[in-house]
Amino acid sequence: MMDGMTQSQPNGPQLARLAALLADETRASFCLALLDGRAWTAGELARLAGVAASTASEHLSRLVAGGLLAEERQGRHRYVRLAGSQVAQLIEDLSGHAAPPPAPRTLRAAGAGEAMARARTCYDHLAGRLGTAITDAMLERGLLEGATGFALTEAGLDWFGRLGVDLASAPRGRRPMARSCLDWTERRPHLAGVAGAALCRHALDAGWCVRIGTQRALRVSEEGRRALSGLLGVRTADL
Repeated sequence: MMDGMTQSQPNGPQLARLAALLADETRASFCLALLDGRAWTAGELARLAGVAASTASEHLSRLVAGGLLAEERQGRHRYVRLAGSQVAQLIEDLSGHAAPPPAPRTLRAAGAGEAMARARTCYDHLAGRLGTAITDAMLERGLLEGATGFALTEAGLDWFGRLGVDLASAPRGRRPMARSCLDWTERRPHLAGVAGAALCRHALDAGWCVRIGTQRALRVSEEGRRALSGLLGVRTADL
């Protein structure tokens, strides 16, 4: 469905059906959870949304049929993930334009919200204060050009090369090398696209960032603080 929509202009009924898929709170919650880029079981998503397994299964079937999710089965388990980077971009963009969430009611919820705002994954790239701080530093150092949307400069390509990241061989498809993604907590852009995904993958593989909890929140390690300070001059005191 999503690939077909990129090839021709959708008509009113198609757009309405797509919007209807995300107009339900449970289905929207599933899609937001899956922005962590990982596959979840139907049971995990049911517990997250506080719905019965049968209800979750019905919602997931609609999302799969609508082309927003892809599924795979391993034994008795049904795993689902976002259908691709285009779907993730759609969810990200809608999240960036949504109203801010209400104030948390418990200390636990407040802590989880602060962790997400501090550093998190946004599908396959870095977001939150960490993501925008890295993006700002790359712009300041001429690694990114941001006058008309993000573009990686020659200096930026060299910088990735010195990290040991070969962007030329990175899976790309229809994705741009660099893309601006509106951060829903910072309300400013962070780096997405092929370069953003490669940087996030490197940060996780090198131990700069560590996943915490069961959602998308990350913790910047001491090694990560040193690397980000030395490579980009990122101030990590609030990360």
